[in-house]
Amino acid sequence: MTVDLLLGLQWGDEGKGKIVDVLTSNYDIIARFQGGPNAGHTLEFDGIKHVLRTIPSGIFHKNSVNIIGNGVVIDPVVFQKEIEGLEKFNLDIKSKLIISRKAHLILPTHRLLDAASEASKGKAKIGSTLKGIGPTYMDKTGRNGLRVGDVELEDFKERYRALADKHEAMIAFYDVAIQYNLAELEKEFFEAIEELKKLDFIDSEEYMYQAQKAGKSILCEGAQGSLLDVDFGTYPFVTSSNTTAAGACTGLGIAPNKIKEVYGIFKAYVTRVGSGPFPTELFDEVGATMARVGNEFGSVTGRQRRCGWLDLVALKYAVQVNGVTQLMMMKGDVLSGFETLKVCTEYNYKGQIISHFPYNIEPENVTPVYKEFKGWQADLTGLTTYEQLPIELKEYIEFIEAEVGVPIKIVSVGPDRKQTITK
Repeated sequence: MTVDLLLGLQWGDEGKGKIVDVLTSNYDIIARFQGGPNAGHTLEFDGIKHVLRTIPSGIFHKNSVNIIGNGVVIDPVVFQKEIEGLEKFNLDIKSKLIISRKAHLILPTHRLLDAASEASKGKAKIGSTLKGIGPTYMDKTGRNGLRVGDVELEDFKERYRALADKHEAMIAFYDVAIQYNLAELEKEFFEAIEELKKLDFIDSEEYMYQAQKAGKSILCEGAQGSLLDVDFGTYPFVTSSNTTAAGACTGLGIAPNKIKEVYGIFKAYVTRVGSGPFPTELFDEVGATMARVGNEFGSVTGRQRRCGWLDLVALKYAVQVNGVTQLMMMKGDVLSGFETLKVCTEYNYKGQIISHFPYNIEPENVTPVYKEFKGWQADLTGLTTYEQLPIELKEYIEFIEAEVGVPIKIVSVGPDRKQTITK
């Protein structure tokens, strides 16, 4: 029996989908434990790019069961479109995909609430993707939410109406101009609910317990990144769930002492989408080149990602909070061609040099302290072994390992599942 955990260690978009896809053949079960359909996992193989929003990244492997855990929030409309997009690949989704009854539902009015709330903030907006995820988690913690298991109840529509009416009153309170046709949105929602009901719903914590007893191997898959964790991220510019290792326990019902390996994924540089502080952000041609070469646009939202040098202060923090046992470095190929690379090793925090991640990393408080490295010119995308990597990249990797205290086991040199070097 194995329960391993895979997490992003930055502000999301680290390449988790690709690595889950690479690792899936080693596991019987792939289980998503938090987040909603704003998180796009991109997989690329056989010349085709796939973007998954809610469905775990193991769906393309015929021998794996994929679980959407209780910590996830599901938009039935988005979910239905995601399944329709997979139909052309002849996947046996009915037998390969199961859903926790305790997962919460995103209602059409959650999306409207999201838009109204963000519009009311003006320049203080937090950069919501407007998918209704924040309001859904608010209803969850406020004990108002509707869950997947509720659709099996005879009075589901009455429960829905009560919550939607409450949401409309809240939307009116914000007093902002948003246009919508709720009747049309609700028609689409209830049609999607009927499609959702064609899948198997489970009491996922019991399912996971029995799977562990039966000796099944399980990979728990997170969405977003550790620096977006609602507790440990750069609050308030965070998501609404726990993206760190603890979220796997609460989002699936797995006991902490059952988790073995914690795989931490990070980019060879750093990106961030939306608002919020970003100490190593680049506003020059170097940052623009990273974005262009790395194709740094959101897989679901299309939003351009902000780019910057690798931040080891933040990376060490994420490693500590999650108990990471193995690191996987993505997009090493994007840094090819730069004469000089920089890595942030410390912060100048209000005039004091610190090496830990502080409460506040706003630019008026934090200035990064950099160490420079010689770059490499080689094209990495066709390389297949660690020995083939340029000496400058190996020095870069070994420095990170020494600073963080955790080995880098995988180096990704391109988007395809084959462009993955195991060290």
